[in-house]
Amino acid sequence: MDRKKIIKRIGVAVDVLMYAIMLLQMIYVFTGNVLHEILGIGFFVCLVVHLIIKRKYLLSLYKFGNKSAARKTANIVTILLSLCSVVMMLSSMGVSRTLFPWFRYLGYVELHVYLATAMLTLAVLHGGMHGYMRTKKKKRAGILIALGCIASIAVGLALVPYLNRHFKVVSIDHEKTISGEKVNWKGSKPLVVYFTRVGNTDLDDDVDAVSGASLLLSDGELMGSNQLIAEMIADAVECDAKAITLTGEKYPSSYGSTVSVAGKELRNKARPSVETIDISGYDTVILVYPLWWGTVPMPVASFLESCDLSGKELYLIATQGSSGYGSSVEDIETMAKGADIHKAMSIYCDDIPESRQRIVDWLKEIN
Repeated sequence: MDRKKIIKRIGVAVDVLMYAIMLLQMIYVFTGNVLHEILGIGFFVCLVVHLIIKRKYLLSLYKFGNKSAARKTANIVTILLSLCSVVMMLSSMGVSRTLFPWFRYLGYVELHVYLATAMLTLAVLHGGMHGYMRTKKKKRAGILIALGCIASIAVGLALVPYLNRHFKVVSIDHEKTISGEKVNWKGSKPLVVYFTRVGNTDLDDDVDAVSGASLLLSDGELMGSNQLIAEMIADAVECDAKAITLTGEKYPSSYGSTVSVAGKELRNKARPSVETIDISGYDTVILVYPLWWGTVPMPVASFLESCDLSGKELYLIATQGSSGYGSSVEDIETMAKGADIHKAMSIYCDDIPESRQRIVDWLKEIN
């Protein structure tokens, strides 16, 4: 077998492997983070090999000349795919929590998801255009390409979130997860106040813990993720922790329905009734809350506006499935009149069960 045929077969094998890895990357919920990141490196290694094999073709991309409309379209798609690949590589490093924790540029999970969807769609279009130019059945090829692109978008924006929401089970050993190194807090100890779905949701009897964003199984019992963070802090500092609890109608069991209700509350600037939390004996409050619609849940707003936080230190810990604090810090500054507000940390939902050491390091830093 001559050298050209060998290179061609290697190229085909690499292309098939890249498509397979992209699909595997989409089922993050089953592979887990470490394998997901390793597969990501594998994909970009394959991409480099692909670019080396196709280097002569790449050099002609910008020479449109008298090329057919199909060839020009294929070239544009290839250019877009190449650019998207570069940004995707940076985004992959930005959201990495295992292999590249030091790289924090483009570290937005939502951007990463959109880029992955765009890459998969462009890759399908890229491969489809090459097939389109070779076949005589243009109409059928066009339909297949369109269906492939639609399927790729559906996988990235609908199927993947569905799998993450309904097939992800988080289970912990409670004692091992919250216990560990103690922090010597200088002065009067803080109060940890947290809001979580458990205790504020009419959960079905057969509900499973299927999301690190809000629920988990602690020794087999359903527990809110933010309660776990609060208990980590309380264990480290040996301080009190209190939950923000609704006194009226609770949120529905379905996560999707809760999202809808929370969105309506935000639009209406609702202030649901919550149990009173006495903070008068504390100089410092550590507030642990999830990001709902990019800000605090409205019961958290109710708590903040019902308390006299004047002169108190208020530290914020936001948990989220995307990145950062959203607009919550600015909103809290409006709600917590007179408080000295500090951003403590934003914790990605998947990292919550392993966040104790990070929390301890932060507690040491502010002491």
